[in-house]
Amino acid sequence: MDGDRQGWRQCLLGGAVFAVCMAGTTLPTPLYGLYQEKFGFSELTVTVVYAVYAFAVIGVLLLTGNASDAVGRRPVLLAGLVCAAASAVCFLCATGLGWLYAGRLFSGMSAGLFTGAATAYVMELAPPDGGSRATFVATAANMGGLGCGPLLAGLLAQYAPWPLYLPFAVHLALVAGSAAVLLWLPETVRERRPLSTVRPQRPRLPAKVRAVFGPAATAAFVGFALFGVFTSVSPAFLAQSLDVHNRAVSGGVVALAFFASTAGQLMVGRVGVRRSLPLGCAGLLAGLVLLAGALYWDLLVLVVLSALVGGVGQGLAFRGALSAVAAASPVHERAAVISMLFVVAYAGISVPVIGVGVLSGPIGLEGAGLVFIACMAALVSGAALYLLRRPVPAR
Repeated sequence: MDGDRQGWRQCLLGGAVFAVCMAGTTLPTPLYGLYQEKFGFSELTVTVVYAVYAFAVIGVLLLTGNASDAVGRRPVLLAGLVCAAASAVCFLCATGLGWLYAGRLFSGMSAGLFTGAATAYVMELAPPDGGSRATFVATAANMGGLGCGPLLAGLLAQYAPWPLYLPFAVHLALVAGSAAVLLWLPETVRERRPLSTVRPQRPRLPAKVRAVFGPAATAAFVGFALFGVFTSVSPAFLAQSLDVHNRAVSGGVVALAFFASTAGQLMVGRVGVRRSLPLGCAGLLAGLVLLAGALYWDLLVLVVLSALVGGVGQGLAFRGALSAVAAASPVHERAAVISMLFVVAYAGISVPVIGVGVLSGPIGLEGAGLVFIACMAALVSGAALYLLRRPVPAR
């Protein structure tokens, strides 16, 4: 009993470290309007700055996604915290657009180092019979941390002094505390190899994982694409179309989507992995329809409902995808396979987001959003039909 209690304590502390790192990646979301006023750049530039983060995540996952399987979880996670601290410093020193690119680059590197390694680490810290709950802790830490970033930055930017500096100073302090916690937690990789044995990953999956990876990755792609649009351009839409200039409100709307995702992940335990993926796709489709209505009729209530419904759908799909892929993966390749799932997911928050930015010039932000919604709705509908015909095996 004492061992289980200690295992859950370590699992939750590992999840808290995970959440702190991920919060830094969404911290600038409600602040982009202030940066636009300060540095004078367009909405396309906002999406490119945002996408730099996603491309950095993908690059790190491909280059070092299996590093923690070799050298251990803690060294990789400590490197991720160093990158998170470097990102905060870049935003604190920002005097031009180049600093924002550098900050987002370091932020993406931190997320790339954390996503696969921290997910595997949190699951391994838990007691042996707590796999399902540990998966929830890992995914909830990921999404909950992403939600806390815009909420914290929005509140501080709206109601505290130094809106472009205080959020990053607070996050820097949280990163320092997280490093201390991580140094206290145990290493879970027993057979470690030198860093020289780590090689860049090719887009390859173990044969036993491929049957579940395709539909799981498709659902993850659409869910992250929806979150990518919320995170990058929804503050601009709220300000330009709905005349909502309160940064705490814009940050809260984005945070709601991530918190709803955590609620959706919690529901997987009730509905099961087999049903969570098609139900998640249905929720994502409903969220996209609500977002289309919000763009067409300029209604804040539909934006909120879209964040809520789409977030729950994303949570169902994301945890279901992660559970299915992790269960099918060989133990010694688990972090690498999880990293590949995140490669697909983060492609969803880069390419479609840049497309929205490119189209926002000629057809406006609302028109670009509607084109995005049509494309994502077609994709998620196809994934749902596929999953209904060939369900992910229950494990």
